[in-house]
Amino acid sequence: MKNLSKLLTLFILASSLLVFNACNDDDDDVPVAPQSNTITDFVIANQTNYSILLDALLKADGDLPSILAGPGPYTVFAPDNDAFNAFLDAAGFNGIEDVPSEILTQILLNHVVAGDVRSNTLTTGYISSLSTATPNGANMSMYIDTSNGVKINGVSNVVGADNAVDNGVIHLVDAVIGLPTVVTMATSNGAFSNLVAALTRNDQPDFVNILSSSSDPAPFTVFAPTDAAFADLLTELGAGGLGDIDGATLTATLQNHVVGGANVVAGDLTDNMTVPTLGGNITANITGGATLTDANGRISNIIATDVQTANGVIHVIDKVVLPYIEPASNTIADFVIANQANYGSLLAAVQKAGLVEALSGETKLTVFAPNDEAFAAFLDAAGFASLDDVPVDILTQILLNHVVAGDVRSTDLSTGYVSSLSTATPNGANMSMYIDTSEGVKINGTSNVTGADYVVDNGVIHLVDAVIGLPTIVTMATSNSTFSNLVAALTRDDQPDFVSILSSSSDPAPFTVFAPTDAAFAALLGELGAGGLGDIDGATLTATLQHHVVGGANVVAGDLSDNMTVSTLGGDITANISGGATLTDANGRISDIVYTDVQTSNGVIHVINKVVLPQL
Repeated sequence: MKNLSKLLTLFILASSLLVFNACNDDDDDVPVAPQSNTITDFVIANQTNYSILLDALLKADGDLPSILAGPGPYTVFAPDNDAFNAFLDAAGFNGIEDVPSEILTQILLNHVVAGDVRSNTLTTGYISSLSTATPNGANMSMYIDTSNGVKINGVSNVVGADNAVDNGVIHLVDAVIGLPTVVTMATSNGAFSNLVAALTRNDQPDFVNILSSSSDPAPFTVFAPTDAAFADLLTELGAGGLGDIDGATLTATLQNHVVGGANVVAGDLTDNMTVPTLGGNITANITGGATLTDANGRISNIIATDVQTANGVIHVIDKVVLPYIEPASNTIADFVIANQANYGSLLAAVQKAGLVEALSGETKLTVFAPNDEAFAAFLDAAGFASLDDVPVDILTQILLNHVVAGDVRSTDLSTGYVSSLSTATPNGANMSMYIDTSEGVKINGTSNVTGADYVVDNGVIHLVDAVIGLPTIVTMATSNSTFSNLVAALTRDDQPDFVSILSSSSDPAPFTVFAPTDAAFAALLGELGAGGLGDIDGATLTATLQHHVVGGANVVAGDLSDNMTVSTLGGDITANISGGATLTDANGRISDIVYTDVQTSNGVIHVINKVVLPQL
């Protein structure tokens, strides 16, 4: 009875065409009923090339000939006989009668779009067909590509557009538009070429077969990254192409874009929603725009939603979702290793001294890093043929003298003293470093910062142009311009070789030096009525300088006490600490100790604001 009803419908429609044609032969003065010119009429009138389409319409459920003869409007993409024959052959059917009615119905509906959609209104993107052969019964998506003519779902080209009829428009196509899968939609859209390349790489699982299936674990929800998203990922990873990503990582990444067993549409998403992908959980949010957050805290925006297919749904995203990636190690040691082309000597030194682990730890450190040229100059000046010749204990302390505790950026540095981690001092205290920021950054008067603020996980690195050796009393005096008069006095031609003496680590070292500032010397000249240091005779100057040096002792501020006799190389002076640390010379003149404990490898310096004099 059902087939008989369809045949009767077709007979009535065909008869209407014959009656109209007969009326057309009558005298023009005789009124005639308007010709029926529906989508169904078009197919019947052109069944020479569209007979299989007509047979399919008659076989399908729901009386599609009558529907397509109704008011509509509809847009139909009509495959010809060649297209149907190719479809039947590919699907293994002998004829249209072998196709199950329910499948045939949905395939036909997948060629029909609600409304009158002319070719000049079609743009590249997604529209919905009338097929509901989807996991959730929603309308099927179709991908229209207008970059070169009009192509549907990557398989079917419009070969004859805008055949207008009373209840819509017909576009002739050269291939049957099957029920698309997730794979169909991915391969049809040129914006997913990198995704397709990743899915089909030789070292990957058979993602195409998996995502084309309608059996378990289907249906799928796929978050599809665009080509631009993949380009950004490669930049983020520092990779030259997909080939630089290893197979296991790529598999895990792709799995993090697929949900199995669920057709999750945009309306199902909520804030802080856990989305269990095949690769692990990610988090969806919708407030302020739909997003996905991966296990690394990276956020992807969902920029197009609900591309519905026969075995799942696709949402388009603008950033590739990544599985959890253990943060790459980026420590001070890593920096040196990564830059060993210019810092190979530093790396070799750190390895020889056994400091790699210390520079790879979590403790925040600041390192002044000398390059290979700096090490070459240091070795040459010290008379070493290579690093192999430097004793390990000395090398260790030299390296530690390039390290400061904490994360000290260039903006935190100011002219003054800081402590390094070296303990190559007479009392095992931390070594002092003199930072001069008057013109760039210079350390101990010898090493310039040439590149600042290389931030790493466990601190910061400043590049320097010279190795920072273990400083002596002389190093600290000459590096600080505040002591220019003291240095001038110590190096005057008529004086003992104070430079050699105070640079030595042998007897009478260690030394404690009370160092007068330039202002202290200026005050002394005023006190003596002298025009300059040259007005002070050699013997008096020698005795004066010797009164500022204690031999054989590294006396730190904490060692001082009230009425303490301090035996200098020139004679006794008296220290006091009540009300502030002071020195009283043999003339009863009092010097304030304005800065203490500048620690060097052969002694300690305390800064004073008045020159100590011998008995006058």
